[in-house]
Amino acid sequence: MTTAEMIIAYAVWLALVVLCFSFLLTVWRVIKGPTLPDRVVALDMLTGIVIGFIALIAIRTGFTLYIDIAISLGLVGFLATVAFARFILSRGNREVPKEDRMKAFTASVPEPRRKSVARRPSGTGPAVRRKAKK
Repeated sequence: MTTAEMIIAYAVWLALVVLCFSFLLTVWRVIKGPTLPDRVVALDMLTGIVIGFIALIAIRTGFTLYIDIAISLGLVGFLATVAFARFILSRGNREVPKEDRMKAFTASVPEPRRKSVARRPSGTGPAVRRKAKK
């Protein structure tokens, strides 16, 4: 075995270990994900990890057919992610109660700037005049 073949063999094994670790973490996010968009992103990541596994198998075996399979899986994964995103958008934000959504919305809206207005002497404003008429 030449030095180049040894380097490729070690790199493939290292890549397999990294992909296995990332696969486990991503499956954990699919199961534990607090919201539906988190799970959709994790499923998209799983597609990418499986494409990585297929590419490593193609390198180890030397069959170029696996590359075509990986490309096809990438296209299907992209379409599935787009379909999930459209589903989430059409569904709206139903997971969060309406009151919490309003609180989050009003918290994100900045306070309007107040214009500096010259102050009137106290007792001359419209409210004081209305009280005086009664």
